[in-house]
Amino acid sequence: MNKKIETSKTVEKGEAQMLSVVNRRLFLRSAGVATAMGAFILGACKDDDPVMQGDATVDLGSGDTGVLNYAYALEQLEAAFYTQLIASPYSGMSDIEKTILTDIRDHEIIHREFFKTALGNAAIQDLEVNFSSIDFSNRASVLGAAKLFEDTGVQAYNGAGKLIKNADYLLLAGKIVSVEARHAAVIRDLLNPKTTDFAGDDIIDANGFDKAVAPGDILAAVKGYVKTTIMGSNVGK
Repeated sequence: MNKKIETSKTVEKGEAQMLSVVNRRLFLRSAGVATAMGAFILGACKDDDPVMQGDATVDLGSGDTGVLNYAYALEQLEAAFYTQLIASPYSGMSDIEKTILTDIRDHEIIHREFFKTALGNAAIQDLEVNFSSIDFSNRASVLGAAKLFEDTGVQAYNGAGKLIKNADYLLLAGKIVSVEARHAAVIRDLLNPKTTDFAGDDIIDANGFDKAVAPGDILAAVKGYVKTTIMGSNVGK
């Protein structure tokens, strides 16, 4: 039990230290846009507010607010994963790997804070994650999980695009998914360097398009990594 508490404190300390070195100019610029967008959301989507159903369950809400909360939930998961990864590096992590994974961590935290600021009072609560199935001391276990999260993230944004009603939000999602796709490619290259796996047939179809997956399927895919029950049946409706 004490070891678990110490690990938790280490992760929290690592995230606090990281926040002090993240590119603040980029974050503040994003937060400024998000604040303005959040005001619009709160004024126009009162009926779409997420419903809190106790500490263990959260409803993402409906309409565009639901889509943004859906993205926010996934960014929370990714940010928490990379924060723990950097706080407790796997055995044999090279300098270049640490640089790449630290950059990804910073991006995911910026994305998470962007959505949190944009949604304001409409944002869902902080999710409780569960990474017990990941051996953070083992490279293959960590990068395998990273591959899942990044591939899933790209597919999630692609699948949610058609549900977005506001063109400004669609533009925002397009900018973020392009970054997530870069993450997915580099993680795949770390696992299988100098191969075509960075854009493998399992994620790119015969037409050269990334797969698009519906919110319900994405939430089911990441369910094992989140203790909080996420209800997303009304996302985009």
